[in-house]
Parts: sequence; structure tokens; C-alpha cells
Amino acid sequence: MDRRAFLTGNQLPANEDMPMVEPPPPPAGGLAPYAGTWTENEVIHLLKRTLFGATRTDINYFKTRTFLQSVNEILNPVAPLPNPPLKEYATPTNATTPDPLILQGTTWVTDPSTDGTVNSLRTASFKKWWMGVMINQDRSIREKMTLFWHNHFSTETSTIGNAQFIYNHHTLLRTNALGNFKSLVRTVTIDPGMLVYLNGQYNTVSAPDENYGRELQELFCCGKGPDSQYTESDVKAAARVLTGWKNNSATLSSSFDSNRHDKGNKQFSAFYNNTLIAGRTGATAGDLELDDFLTMIFATQEVAKYICRRLYRWFVYYDIDSTVEANIITPLADLLRTNNYEIKPVLDTLLKSEHFFDILARGCQIKSPVDLVVGMCREFTVAFPVVTDYISNYGMNNYLVSWVTNMQQSIGDPPDVSGWKAYYQEPQFYEIWINSDTLPKRNQFTDTMVVNGYTFNGLKILVDGAEFAKTLSNPGDPNILLDDLLTIMYRVDISAASKTQLKTDILLGGQTSDYYWTDAWNTFITTPGNASNTTTIRNRLRDLIKYLMDLAEYQLA
Repeated sequence: MDRRAFLTGNQLPANEDMPMVEPPPPPAGGLAPYAGTWTENEVIHLLKRTLFGATRTDINYFKTRTFLQSVNEILNPVAPLPNPPLKEYATPTNATTPDPLILQGTTWVTDPSTDGTVNSLRTASFKKWWMGVMINQDRSIREKMTLFWHNHFSTETSTIGNAQFIYNHHTLLRTNALGNFKSLVRTVTIDPGMLVYLNGQYNTVSAPDENYGRELQELFCCGKGPDSQYTESDVKAAARVLTGWKNNSATLSSSFDSNRHDKGNKQFSAFYNNTLIAGRTGATAGDLELDDFLTMIFATQEVAKYICRRLYRWFVYYDIDSTVEANIITPLADLLRTNNYEIKPVLDTLLKSEHFFDILARGCQIKSPVDLVVGMCREFTVAFPVVTDYISNYGMNNYLVSWVTNMQQSIGDPPDVSGWKAYYQEPQFYEIWINSDTLPKRNQFTDTMVVNGYTFNGLKILVDGAEFAKTLSNPGDPNILLDDLLTIMYRVDISAASKTQLKTDILLGGQTSDYYWTDAWNTFITTPGNASNTTTIRNRLRDLIKYLMDLAEYQLA
């Protein structure tokens, strides 16, 4: 079945999702190392899955590397972590604006504040900053993994409220994006932002709160699969283990209070081999019981299988049938356990496998809103202001944040603790991104960026088709130009007849001979002052790119 079938309907019922179709089969092959060709097509596939979009510069760069060198580099980021967000939400002369202690253009991340208005401004600043970080990402998987963990350990800025907690939680995810999963779970468990989000700071011996203990098992570690058979009593016991942790908004840290801790023994079910966690007393009780608790959880088989399924759906495809479970998930889970829950060996094996590069793995995902927006800006080298003009950059980033939010992927604010439904909701998965509300908005966004762009502070961001065409191999040949555009923009082929029609109707303006375009392009390059010809070139490239972005194929990655 054509993977694009669900996108082909012209009329949709108002406010209803598109009709479901039977999904195509998952990719074939196992985890044996990929031994096929290493061409531009494979480079683009790897980049579109591990970065946000495949830029022309990055494609050319990795074409000079071998397959193994490329994956190794992507999995081993060397760029420093991004500088923290800045105060950009007030002019220096506006003395009545909140947050007066932070100078304009300096960071707020180390300044504690309990002022609701200040935290709202800072949270908005964080989102704008994060959008900019993704657009300016390095040649590594780090930013894709940061968003993965944000979805996995889902929190909402609107619930946390404290902007420093929000930023520090986010930095925790980025810093540990390719590290040890077990260590990350432990750190997240007592992270101030998570303690706020799932009520951990209010979990005491006199008023046990089950929120985090439940989600730790159901969403963060064991999942909801048929072999994940923890019980309601396990949830209650987990809540007792986790009592006593609290936050200090002045020091931006969490701590353990033994007076708030349940010091009794905690009995777990047969799913956890009837483990008994001995109750502790004193200042170290919280750490000791937490370590015992996580050791117990990670001794189950389900933790490794669950996280490997999550990684598979993020980087490859949503459908995990019995063959994929046996040939991909199970051996990856064994590898994860063997490596003491280090994430990088799993990604290394998956991204170097014949399964990952199978033809059915290409173009089988639907772009998330972040992939669509950030990928478009990166692939078409949308020119943002110089980095020192942070006010203009944050303003433009805010425009993009608004768009991904309208497309139902508000960064920093997934819909709930489960994350975005496209990554877990059976049977639709990625298809949830496309409905009668979001598809027109996707087209409206790309149309706007191609036709008019967005102006802020007197500056504009725009998809400049003519400038982008100059970076391609032979833009004077309409056939090669179209092929080069399609190679970057689409992950599935279109027919030769469709290409001919696009060339004739748009690039040639209805003419039949290629030289009409070639002559116009050469004049555009040699005589840019020819206003009439320059307008023709720019308009035709604008119309071509806009048309290609409006087709269903552009929604696939």
C-alpha cells in the first residue's frame, strides 16, 4: 500500500481526523550492519532521521565521509552546549517592566524568582531560545534526542511554572541525551521540575502521592505492554519509597527530608520478584531506597524492551509487528541490558543496520510539526539575523513557536504526561499529526514562508528559492534543478510524467523547450539588473517550491 494514501483525500469532514487505512508493512532486514551503497540518498535519509532536516551543506559534508564515519560523528557531538536563554522581553528604558534585576541581553537562568509574571516571560523566552537552538543545531543527533527525552519524560511548563526549574530540567535532558538511561531516570526522579509536575514535592508519609510512582512504571520505564504486569499495590509501594523529597525555589534544588519519609518496609509484587525494600531512616534514607527501587525496576526485562520500542518508533517506524519485535527490539533490548542501559550502543547498532536503511524505512514517517518547521528553515537556509541581534532572533523564533503550537506540538508543553499522541497512540501514531485542522495550517505556514516570509523588527525571514537554487548542482538545467529539489524535499519518488508536467507548467511557463529556462537562468546570473527576467526567475522558483511543499509527499520523512 502507498504510504501516502491517507493524505490523498481532498475533502475532510470538519474537525475530524482523516480516515484510517491499513498501514504498510514495516521495514525489512535485521540488525546486521548495512552493506549497501553510501550515496546522497542514504546520507539524506540518515540526516532527516537524526537531525531536523538535511541541509545542502551537511549533505555535501557527509558525502565526503564514509558510512561508518558519518554515523559515528552524528552519535558523538563535539559542539559545546548552547548558551542559555537571554532576557529579551523588555526594553532597557522601560522601568515598569517586570524582572528589573536582570539586565537586557543577559541570562535569567540562575536568578530565582517566584513572581508569576516574571516566570511567564522567562518561560516564553525559554521556548524562543529552544527553537533557535534546534534551528542552529550542530551535526549530531543531540537535538533530536533532547526532544525525544522531552516527549518521554513529558512535563508541561504551564504546570511547573518556575522558569529556572523548566530550563534546568531541559538542560538535564540535553546533557544526558546520549548517556545512561538508568542514571537519567534517577536524576529525573528527584529533578525539581519533575517533583513539581508530578507532585513529588508533596509526597509525604502522612499524604502519599502516587502520581510519579505510577508514571515511572507505566510511562518512563516499563510501559503498558502485555508483559508489563506491575500491580496497583506496586504503585502504592513506589509512592511510599519516594516520600520525603522537596524543592527549594531559592537554591533551585531538591533535597530529602527524613521527617517526611515513610520509614516502613515496602513490599512489591511477583512482577518484581516479590522484592522487599527495607525502610530506612536518617538523611540518606531517600537515596538508599531510591537506588533499591530503581535496581528492582531495571532488573525486569520490560524496561529495556520498552525503551527500545520508543527509540524505534522515534527513528524508524511506528509499526512493530512480531518480526520487528523478534529481529530488532529483542536484540536491541539485550544489547541495552548488556551495556548497563547505555543508550549510545543501541543507537549505534540501529543506525548502522540494514533495517534502518531498508527502502521501506524511507518516507514512512509523517513529519512532526517541529520536523516540518525547523527542517524547512534549515534545508532552505532561511537567513536569520546576526546572532548579536538577539531581540530580532527571539521575535522570529517566537513566530515559529506559535506555528508548531498551532500544528499541535507546543514545545515545552506536550498535552499530558504521556507526551504527544503521535508517538504512542495506536493504531494511528504519526497519522495523528495530520487532520482537517492541522494540514491546512501546515500548508499555510509553508505558503507564507515561501511567498511573503515573516517580518519582525524591520527584518525578514523567507524561503528564497532563487538563492537556494544557486546552491544546487546545475540550476540552469530545469530537469536537474527539479531533480535536486525533489531529492532534498521528498523521501518518495514521483513519476517522470509528474516531473515533466511541473517543469513545463511552472519553470518553462507553458513552453516545451528547456532552453527557455536555461536562457532565463543564465541571464539572471550574468545580468541581475534585468528586473523583468529576475522577477520571472524568482516567481517561478517561488511557485515551484510552494507547489511542492503543498503536496502530500512533503509531509513525509
